[in-house]
Amino acid sequence: MAGNTQEHTPVLTAADAAEPLLPEHAGFFAGRVVAIGASAGGLDALARVFKALPPDTGAAFVVIQHLSPDHKSMMADLLGRYTEMPVCVAEHDMALAPNRVHLIPPGKMMRVAGDRLQLAPKPEHGLTLPIDTFFSSLAEQFADRAIAVVLSGTGSDGSRGVQEINAAGGVFYVQDPATAKFDGMPLSASHAAQYDFMGSAEALAAQLTTQLVTPRAEGTRHLSPHAPAVAQPLDTIHEILLHSSGIDFRQYKPTTVLRRIERRMQVLHCPSLVEYRERLAGSPDEQVLLRRELLIPVTRFFRDAEVYDLLAEQVIPDLVTRAGHEGIRAWVSCCATGEEAYSIAILFAEAFRKAGRTRPVKIFATDVEQQYLDHAAAGLYPETIAAEISPERLAQFFIERQGRYQVQPELRQMIIFARHNVIADPPFTRMNLVSCRNALIYMEPPAQESALRRLQYAMAPGAHLMLGPSESLGDLHRDFQALKSRSKVYRLLRRDRSVATIDMRGLHQSRLGETVRRGGTLPPMMPRPGNDGALALLMQHYAPPSVVVSEARQLMRVYGDTRHLLQFTEGQATLDLMKLLPRDLVPVASMLLQAVTSDGAPQRSAPIRLPDGDGWRRVQLVARPLDGSDDGGFAMLSLEDVPDHESGAAAPGGASAAEPADDRYLRRIEELERDLAVMHDNLQATIEELETSNEELQATNEELMASNEELQSTNEELQSVNEELYTVNSEYQEKVDVLNSVNADLENVSKAAAIPTIFVDEELRLTRFTPEATPLFHLRQGDEGRSIEDFAHRLDYPSLFADLRLTLERGSVTEREVRSRNGQWWLARIQPYPGRSPGASRAVMTFVNIDSVKDSQRLQAVIDSLPQHVAVVDTHGAITLVNEAWRRFATENGDPAERSTGPGANYLRTCAESALTEADARRAHEGLRAVLDGRLPMFQMHYPCHAPDRQRWFLMYVAPIGQAAGGAVVSHVDISEWVRLSGGSLPDGSKAVS
Repeated sequence: MAGNTQEHTPVLTAADAAEPLLPEHAGFFAGRVVAIGASAGGLDALARVFKALPPDTGAAFVVIQHLSPDHKSMMADLLGRYTEMPVCVAEHDMALAPNRVHLIPPGKMMRVAGDRLQLAPKPEHGLTLPIDTFFSSLAEQFADRAIAVVLSGTGSDGSRGVQEINAAGGVFYVQDPATAKFDGMPLSASHAAQYDFMGSAEALAAQLTTQLVTPRAEGTRHLSPHAPAVAQPLDTIHEILLHSSGIDFRQYKPTTVLRRIERRMQVLHCPSLVEYRERLAGSPDEQVLLRRELLIPVTRFFRDAEVYDLLAEQVIPDLVTRAGHEGIRAWVSCCATGEEAYSIAILFAEAFRKAGRTRPVKIFATDVEQQYLDHAAAGLYPETIAAEISPERLAQFFIERQGRYQVQPELRQMIIFARHNVIADPPFTRMNLVSCRNALIYMEPPAQESALRRLQYAMAPGAHLMLGPSESLGDLHRDFQALKSRSKVYRLLRRDRSVATIDMRGLHQSRLGETVRRGGTLPPMMPRPGNDGALALLMQHYAPPSVVVSEARQLMRVYGDTRHLLQFTEGQATLDLMKLLPRDLVPVASMLLQAVTSDGAPQRSAPIRLPDGDGWRRVQLVARPLDGSDDGGFAMLSLEDVPDHESGAAAPGGASAAEPADDRYLRRIEELERDLAVMHDNLQATIEELETSNEELQATNEELMASNEELQSTNEELQSVNEELYTVNSEYQEKVDVLNSVNADLENVSKAAAIPTIFVDEELRLTRFTPEATPLFHLRQGDEGRSIEDFAHRLDYPSLFADLRLTLERGSVTEREVRSRNGQWWLARIQPYPGRSPGASRAVMTFVNIDSVKDSQRLQAVIDSLPQHVAVVDTHGAITLVNEAWRRFATENGDPAERSTGPGANYLRTCAESALTEADARRAHEGLRAVLDGRLPMFQMHYPCHAPDRQRWFLMYVAPIGQAAGGAVVSHVDISEWVRLSGGSLPDGSKAVS
C-alpha cells in the first residue's frame, strides 16, 4: 500500500511469517531485549530509569552511548549504584542474559547477531551512529521482541533505527523532550517514527515494567483470517479504517494487517481482537495510530545503492540526452517521507550538469499519508543522512541548519508532492521514469496487478520502471525488459491497452472491484453494433474535420474528412501535428493550441485562405480544450469553413476584398519568424557567454565545495568529540558527587571521633587537619600548604619528623606512645597512603588520647602488687578484672586457662554450680548475690581450701563499687598462717575445722 515504502527488507520478504526465525538450541536467549540509546545528559536519565526498574523482568538490557575512546568509562560503577541487576561492559561474542545490563565499551560499534553481541572498532573519522547501528541489528534479529528506548542526547542518532524497530513489530519508547537535559535525540526520534509511549524517565520505567511483565497475547497471527474468531472483528476493523481514512486495507495481505494489529494490542494490553476492535471504534486517535502503523515510512536516501548506480549509468543519462523542450517527467509512487524522490532528483541534477544541458524536470512524488507528504515537502532531514549520502552530495544539495539538513531550493523545485492512492486513483501519464518500491509486496495479488497496470499506463513509450527487490511484474513480464538481472529496473516494450478498462474509481468503490478481489478477471468490453458507423457518418456530413492532440502536439484521434487538414509526406511516419498540417496553418495552429493550454478556453483564428483546386477556400481554425479527460492537456483542433456573408461583412466586394488582409497576415507572420530567428541567434550567443561564465563559476564552486566538505567533516568530528566529552564529564560529575558525599561522611566521622588528625604530602606540606589537632601543633585555618616542620608542637616526641619521613620512604606504619607537656598520653600513629601521581606517597597522622588506658594500666599494676586474690565483677557477676595473685591461684588449682575464674567468666554462676555440693560455696553465692543486689553493705566469710600437701584457710571479702555501673570487688585472703599461730582459731573466735 502507498506509504509502506521501503520497509526493512528481511521483514518484507518474510511478511507472512508469524514470528522471527530464532535459533532453537540450548542456552539461546529468546526473551525480550530492551535497547536504550542515550548521549549527552543521558547518565541522569539512565540512573532514574534503572532505579525505578525491578531487577527480575526477565529482559536483557543493552545501553548504547556515545563514549570517548580516549577515556576509561566509569558507567558500570555509576549505573551499578542504581540497580540490583549486574552491570557489565560488553565483550565480543558475549551472550545476552536476562536481568543483566550490557554496556557498550568505549571506541566500539556494537551489533547483535543471534543472541550474541558483536563488537567492531569505531571508525576514526566520519559520522558514526552506534545507536542506529544497534537498533537496526536488533530489529533484524529480534523483530517484535525488541524494545527501543531513546533518552536525552544531542543530534539525531537513533532516528533511523527506531523506524526499523517499528517496521519489525517492536516497541518504541522515547523520553519527553521537556524532561530531557538535551532534547535533540528525543525530538528527532519522535518525528522519525511513531512512538508507543513518551514520558519522563520514571514514567518510561513504569511503562517498561508493565510491558515486560504483562503476558504476550500470542496466537492472533497464527489463526486463519477466514476463521470466525478473526474474520468478523477484522472485517469491522477494515470498515472503521476505510471510513476514517478512505483506504481499503482489505487489499493488504491479512498476515501483515494482523501482525500490525497484534503489535498495537501488545502496546495497549488488549487480550483479544474483539476488545481491540471496540477500543478502535471508540478512539479516533487509535484509528490514526493503526493507519500509520500499517503505513510505516521506512526509507532512506539511495537505498539499494546498486539500483541507483544502474539508474545513474544506463537510464538517466539517456533520458537527459533525449530530453526535448517539454522536459522529463517522473513518478515516485508511495514516496513516504520523500528520500527516494530526492535521491532521483539528485541523479537528474548531476546528469544535466555533467551533460551541460538544462531542461525542465518534474518529479511527481505521491503517497496516501498526508503527514508523510508534509514531512517530505519540508525537505528537512536529521544529520544521520550523512551516513547515507556522500559528503560531496551533502555539500551540493543540502544546507546544514542547527544539526539538520535542509534540501536545496534547486532540488526542491523539481518535485511536486501530492496525495494519491496507487490502487484507487487514476494514474499520471507520459512518465519517462516510474518508481514503486517495496509497497506492492504488502498487497493481495489482484491489488498488485491493478497497481502495476496503472503504473504501466502512466509510462511513455520506452520509459523505465523501478520496483523493490522482493517485487515482480507478474503477468506483465512480457511487456517489459529487465536492464540487469535482479536489478528490478525495467524498460517498457509495449503498452497494454486493456488498462483502459480499469475502473479508475478504485477497487473498493465498484462492483468490478469485488470481482477483482475474488481473484476473477476484468469483464470484457461488450461491442455495441452500429455505434462506430453512425458516428463516422455524422462526422463526415455534419461536423468539421477535427483532430485530437495531446499536450505534446501528438495526434491522438481523427474525426471526419481531414484531407484538407492533414498532409502526409514521404519518409518516416510521424504523429507530430506540426509536421502534418499545411505550411500556412502551422504557426496559426501552434498559437491556438498554446493559448488553449494556458487559458483553458476555446480559441478561434482569423479567416485563412487555402488553395482548393483551381480556386481558394476560406477556412478558420478552432481549438477547444477537452474537459473531463483523464489526460490533462488534450485539445481538439477543427477546420471550419467561413461563410461568404461573414467575409463580405469583413470587406465588401466579396473574396477579393479579403485577400489583402490574408496577405498582410501571412507577411506579418513571416516578419515575426525572421525576428524570432534573429532573437534566437542573439539568445544562442548569450547562452554561450553564460555557459562560459557558468564553467568559471562551477570551478569556483567546486573549490568552495571542497573547502566546505573539509569544514563539515571537521565539524562532525568536533560534534562527536563534544558529545563524548559531555558523557565523560557527566561520569566525572557523578564521581565528584560521590566523592563529595564520601568527603562529607569523612568530615562528620572526624568530628564525631574528635581525634586530632593531620594530613601531609610527600614534601611534608600540610594538606588538611581537624580542629582537634590545633592544641597540639598551634595550627589555624589558612595554614594549608605550609610545611609541618614550620610548626611547634606540644609533644615529647623529638623524632616526630624523622619518623614521618621514614614512613613516607618505606611505606610502613609507625606507632608510638608519647606524652604531651601537660602530662597527657597519646598514641601517635603515622599511616602512609598513595598520592595522586604515580609513585607519590602521602601520610596521615592521628593522635589518640590514651590517658584512660594508662590509668587502667596503673590500676592493674596496683592490684597486681597485692598478695590477696582480687577480682572485680559487674552487677551480673561476670568477672571484668583480676590481679596476678588471682591468676596464679587459678593456675595452681586446676584452671590455668581461666575458663571459669578468668575475665569474662561469670563468678556468680561458678559459685552457684559448686553450691550444689558444697555448703561454703552456697554461702559465698548467697553473700555475693546480696551485695550485688544491694541487700548487704558488705559480706565476708571464712572457708577452708586445703591443698594436697597442706591445709589452708581463706577469708572471702565482698564490697560493692560505689559507681553508677555498680558491681563489686571480691578478694580472697590467705589466713592459714594466722589460724596456725592462733592455735586453730578463726578471726571470729570459732574453731577451724579441717
